[in-house]
Amino acid sequence: MISVTKLLFADNYFGDSLRYTKDAHLMTNGAAQGVGPVVVWNSTRTCNLKCRHCYMNSDSRKYRDELTTDEAKRFIDDLAEFKVPVLLFSGGEPLIRPDFFELAAHAAAKNVRPTLSTNGTLITRDVAREIKAIGVGYVGISLDGLRSVNDKFRGMEGAFNLAMAGIENCVAVGQRVGLRFTINRHNFTELDKIFDFIEAERINRVCFYHLVYSGRGSQMLDEDVTPAESRQAMDTIIRRAKDFARRGLAVEILTVDNHCDGVYMYLKALADGDDATAAQIRKFIGMNGGNRSGIAFGEVDPLGYVHPDQFTQHITFGNVREKKFADIWTDTSHPILAGLKNRKPLLKGRCARCKFLDNCNGNFRTRAEAVTGDFWASDPSCYLTDAEIGL
Repeated sequence: MISVTKLLFADNYFGDSLRYTKDAHLMTNGAAQGVGPVVVWNSTRTCNLKCRHCYMNSDSRKYRDELTTDEAKRFIDDLAEFKVPVLLFSGGEPLIRPDFFELAAHAAAKNVRPTLSTNGTLITRDVAREIKAIGVGYVGISLDGLRSVNDKFRGMEGAFNLAMAGIENCVAVGQRVGLRFTINRHNFTELDKIFDFIEAERINRVCFYHLVYSGRGSQMLDEDVTPAESRQAMDTIIRRAKDFARRGLAVEILTVDNHCDGVYMYLKALADGDDATAAQIRKFIGMNGGNRSGIAFGEVDPLGYVHPDQFTQHITFGNVREKKFADIWTDTSHPILAGLKNRKPLLKGRCARCKFLDNCNGNFRTRAEAVTGDFWASDPSCYLTDAEIGL
């Protein structure tokens, strides 16, 4: 996760304390000194939508053997013991779980900050009030464009209107809320409209995700943006972030799942002759160290299995029904988990020879494997040229 606002303006938001601290890049089992990793829990696979790029292959049917309420509470207790700073409730659609509020409140009581990733369609005004009351730190609502584009991707006509109502209800009760937007060839030209939308709706935060070829998203490889389109998208994000800052609009802006974004921002600042900003960006991306799946970020699926991240569920390290999360996360007997914690010697191709490897850490392994069949090959979504990375 790259904080555009942190890199450009040195702004401070909650997650920056986990991403941009002096020794963050040296950690092997957590996000920063003294804390465990951020954990996303796909608490259910059931969903009321059927999104084209869903990494969980979710739909509206009921799935068997998902963690019970008591099992989930024990899991949360284990996370608290490991000093996990954030638990992201995801799905499917996590609000479909009837015990969501009970479990989120339990996490908050244990000093594990609950956050919510949702399609927003189930957030009524009363739901928004309860989300805020139990201490959910942030609600991320997924949109993939404005009305017609979003509904096409979400597989339901009217999904945009329902998500809009969810956003409005969060804003109305003072709940911190943001957008989650997955960039692809069909919607990257809508980025300016998305920024206009963020401003009009008084949204606090936006995360621009790069497509990962996992689940139903693996069928969209030919619909991903080209390197030139990635650069165009980043140029728009940088331009609008600067515009917001110039006009005093406090919106946290991030990109996710492609750490060459930070390097691109650094190179662009250099090319623009803004040496001070370039130095600031280089400092922060050096502190962060790039992709930290298997280190500072992990995922637990609805059945309790532990994975490097939510897009890499074909690789499993253990189950929280059988062992504590901390014991699984620190056990390097699995070669992939051991490799992720010290991946530089294993990387191949452009990644292995890139002069910015310490700032990117080989980017996203699941994309590399999806395209090449080799988990340690170069990430095909790196849009930097050979000349830019020193080849």
